[in-house]
Amino acid sequence: MSTSHFAILVDLENCGAKAEILNYIIERVKIRGDILLGKVYGYTDRYSSLKELLLSNTFSVVPSLRFGHHQKNNLDIQLVIDALEIAYTNDLIDSFCIVSGDSDYTPLVGKLKTMGKFVLGISRSEVASTVFINACSEFMFLENVSSKKKKETKRGAEEPLNDQDLAKLVETILEEAEEDEMYASELKTTVLRLRPDFNEKAFGFASFGKLLTHIEQKFGTIRVTNDNYNMIVSLKRDEEAKPEITKENFIGIFAAQLKSFQENGFDCVNPSILKGAIQTEYPNFNERALGCKRFSDLLKLLEKDGVCRVELDEQKTMLVRIL
Repeated sequence: MSTSHFAILVDLENCGAKAEILNYIIERVKIRGDILLGKVYGYTDRYSSLKELLLSNTFSVVPSLRFGHHQKNNLDIQLVIDALEIAYTNDLIDSFCIVSGDSDYTPLVGKLKTMGKFVLGISRSEVASTVFINACSEFMFLENVSSKKKKETKRGAEEPLNDQDLAKLVETILEEAEEDEMYASELKTTVLRLRPDFNEKAFGFASFGKLLTHIEQKFGTIRVTNDNYNMIVSLKRDEEAKPEITKENFIGIFAAQLKSFQENGFDCVNPSILKGAIQTEYPNFNERALGCKRFSDLLKLLEKDGVCRVELDEQKTMLVRIL
């Protein structure tokens, strides 16, 4: 399979400038292909915690030099100029990731797509424009990124992998795959993009296939099969019964999910993001089972209990403010 070659352009203000979330964005792009060029906009000394992450991924920065009242517009224009310059001068790059939800970037997305470029958009739901979302080839909400991030074990960038960490990494890659399965050779290439220091011999195995078989037998989270001498790796779905959301426990469950969003720097979330995060953990969730005709009725119950406050933004879009 051909590998996508990305340029990733990041509005730091939009992603909250948190190293954990920025690293997770970079990982998700690396799962889709190679990052040939990375650039962040609005960098200042208060983002010094990002230095190691930016340097290790060979990102360049556009500093925030405050002058007048239009600094944000200046950075937006610079991002557009850079994106078009890259698109016209670097034939290797066939995909762009724009970390921002500003509708002002919609014409840029349109232009990139007419040039045959794939455009991945990533943004907080609070500021993501519907027009920009629909214009992108693919779009991810940062709240979804943060809700997945909390499940993964934190580890230092230089700390070597063990077989449990590798098993979790393989699971993550397969979850992002379009068909939940990959050829072993393709999977190894993706692992190396995420962890260039990976080597199966460090685990005591002569081949990557033997290491995958070990993971399958030890952890039971993946399935390894052979098809015409090609090894295929897929996820082994968990068949265990999921706990149910009931009238007695739904307040606590929603409060915990909202707190998780808040801990990751989100003050507001779109109701659809909240519902999606709950359905990920509780696939059988349905507001009607809780006596609510619509999800907005359930939000009113949460609001009454002091868990959140429902608001409308300037575009009359409903937002859930976390209390």
